Amino acid sequence: MKKMLEFVRGVRAEWFKIVWPTRADVVRATIMIIVFSAIAALFFFVVDSILNALVGWIF
Repeated sequence: MKKMLEFVRGVRAEWFKIVWPTRADVVRATIMIIVFSAIAALFFFVVDSILNALVGWIF
């Protein structure tokens, strides 16, 4: 029982050490993820279109 109580105290102490991101940080990270996802989607669309045209031209 003593070990379990020590574990709970340790978890509680670590919980208060957590530094949560600010709203501005979350918004900035979300925008960056959306932008980079759009860039990656555009890149793969272009590559897929080129490869599709190339295979269509060969066969």
